[in-house]
Amino acid sequence: MFKKTALATVLSVATLGVAAQSQAADYVIDTEGQHAFVQFKISHLGFSRIIGSFESFDGAFHYDPNDLEASRVNMEIDVSSLNTNHAERDKHFLSDDFLDAGEYPTATFTSTGFEPTGEGEGVVTGKLSLHGETREIEMPVTLMGEGEDPWGGYRAGFEGRTTLALADFGIDMSQFPEAMRDVELYVTFEGVRQ
Repeated sequence: MFKKTALATVLSVATLGVAAQSQAADYVIDTEGQHAFVQFKISHLGFSRIIGSFESFDGAFHYDPNDLEASRVNMEIDVSSLNTNHAERDKHFLSDDFLDAGEYPTATFTSTGFEPTGEGEGVVTGKLSLHGETREIEMPVTLMGEGEDPWGGYRAGFEGRTTLALADFGIDMSQFPEAMRDVELYVTFEGVRQ
């Protein structure tokens, strides 16, 4: 299955947008305020979809609306924090049949580039490490908004999604229907400017 990340993931989306108050700055992803999510969706035998999340992760990004190529993001996810609201299934996903969280407890995403595709939109590329394998992935991302918050801070929020082939990360799904061999990753978060 997915493993963590995301990515990391991504991700990962630390590079867009244009606003009058924008400036080059470092942001910390607001996980304490529950304003960030790393979620996944995978088919269940082709009959329905399992939706889950990784509940423990952190990350940061540098965002410069005037020099998007200088923007970057990194995230680290605790694989054992996987939650699909079904304890036995979670235990199975975390076993060596899938994510092998005991051997590979952490997933990470580190961006390597960004290409704008429109106003407030672009594609982040980066290295996703999951299940002991590292692959370059692409994640289309969108700037949700940025500005001052009610507590005197400044925030920027992003979302992104991508589809991962589990075989690319050494997760053998060959005994399952083809519909279960890919996982959709969705990442959304707010960052607090430092």
